[in-house]
Amino acid sequence: MPALARLLIFSDIHNDWKTLERILSVEADYYISAGDQITFGKGLDRAGQILHTRADQVWVLPGNHESTGQIAALCDQYGLHDFHGQHFAVGGWTVAGLGYSSPTPFHTPGEYTEAELSARLAAFADLKPLVLVCHAPPYGTALDRIRAGLHGGSTAVRDFIQQRQPAHFFCGHIHEAQGVALEMGVTQARNVGKQAYLLELE
Repeated sequence: MPALARLLIFSDIHNDWKTLERILSVEADYYISAGDQITFGKGLDRAGQILHTRADQVWVLPGNHESTGQIAALCDQYGLHDFHGQHFAVGGWTVAGLGYSSPTPFHTPGEYTEAELSARLAAFADLKPLVLVCHAPPYGTALDRIRAGLHGGSTAVRDFIQQRQPAHFFCGHIHEAQGVALEMGVTQARNVGKQAYLLELE
């Protein structure tokens, strides 16, 4: 069966504009940024100019380095879709997104408490089949492993995946884990990072 749609999902560009241009040069139907286009809020205009090359096909989450207001303004200015807390249909699939991370030691602009993350994820609880894209990875897994014994993900994200079992889950945030993939029950989960990942939905 041919693919219904191709979703190119990426995260944590952090002002690496050549990489962003390379990612957007790949043909897809939807381009989903899982947050951190920039670092500490600097450089959003340049990010917007590049993302605008795919305009109406681009869906953007705020990472922990951007505020919801910054991403809303970016999307409004450059004709992109603000994906934070939103979902859209692709055939019989639902694709949902939630930005921000759990608290970090760096006091970045885009952080929620675990309770806030849990409450916002609850809006997606009954969506099936679901492709879930978050900035934050699930805590205590290979997707949030910074080094042996140190993890930087979210317990709320982990609990949602374990309890609701979306078909696909994608995240970023922890650079050391980019490209890592694993199964959490029936959920196919991956930290995309700047490597990006092309998901073909059927």
